[in-house]
Amino acid sequence: MAAKATIAQREPLVPFIQILGPDGMANPTDVVELGLKPHDFKTLYRWMVAARLFDERALALQRQGRLGTYAPLLGQEAAQVGSAYALKPEDWLFPSYREHAALAMRGQSWLQLLMYWGGSEEGNRIPEGVKNFMVCVPIATQILHAVGAAWAAKLKGETSCALVYFGDGATSEGDFHEGLNFAGVFKVPVVFFCQNNQYAISVPRTRQTASATLAQKAIAYGFEGVQVDGNDVFAVYKVTKEALEKARAGGGPTLIEAVTYRLSHHTTADDWTRYRPAEEVEMWKQKDPIKRLKLYLEKQGLWSDTEEAKLIEELKAEIAQAVSQYEALPKRPVEDIFQYMYAEMPWHLQEQLQELKEYLAEHGGDLPKE
Repeated sequence: MAAKATIAQREPLVPFIQILGPDGMANPTDVVELGLKPHDFKTLYRWMVAARLFDERALALQRQGRLGTYAPLLGQEAAQVGSAYALKPEDWLFPSYREHAALAMRGQSWLQLLMYWGGSEEGNRIPEGVKNFMVCVPIATQILHAVGAAWAAKLKGETSCALVYFGDGATSEGDFHEGLNFAGVFKVPVVFFCQNNQYAISVPRTRQTASATLAQKAIAYGFEGVQVDGNDVFAVYKVTKEALEKARAGGGPTLIEAVTYRLSHHTTADDWTRYRPAEEVEMWKQKDPIKRLKLYLEKQGLWSDTEEAKLIEELKAEIAQAVSQYEALPKRPVEDIFQYMYAEMPWHLQEQLQELKEYLAEHGGDLPKE
């Protein structure tokens, strides 16, 4: 009789970094070594709160039928804000489909993000001079794009790096391993940033891999891996900044595993209650990244209830304005469905477009029902 398969638990081979605990306490020396000032702490907090408020509004819009399928980021604010804050303007950012905070920090407006999730590819148009890549929905393919951009920068003698985001599920894709292997061989200036939110849709981390950590997968490809508390914005900033500096100096890539948790659905097409116990979600809520930074600011005398109320009011007004602008946009022409793949539309798409136009004319402009 064959033995029953089990997932072995092994000792981690990489360091785990944490600076700011869930209680808002941090070693003063560790904080000083970050090289950040009180203004930076408040900026980090502002972006994290803005990301959460945008996320809440976008989710509500989707539930009201005013936005398309949306991927919430609730719980992952520190992972995104801390890492993006370490980038320089000349660096490349390669997102997956959940990095709304990182993209906004890098010059893309809330309006553009709403446009994208509302079905308009115009929302994917990167502002002039901003080195962001487009939202990537296929799992892990952006890793190869990031490695290619970073390799090109190295060949041209530039000092820019690439930071690429992906989830724990992406580490099971071939693109992940191909990208890391190539980057390791050629010492490409790229930082691989895995937001390990514990679930690849409904598949838990324990069913993804038998590795004690995801970060230690870097060892097989000849470079450093590090695991960080993804709900600690200070630690995330520290490890990302150090990885970027190393890459910029010719030291090659780093794989960062930010241990965090997706407190909401994978997307609005998902229902987390079908595969996660409520007790688990409540446990992770106690590690809330925004709460811990707010506690730290308050303990340092850098924040007050008055400032909190003012910030919430300002950010809600900013996001409300973006929603108003989004809903005032004219209806997109049907041609948009076919316009964004080729420079010149090939014959088969022209035929499909004509067929759709004829259908819409016959049925009063209504799309066919499934």
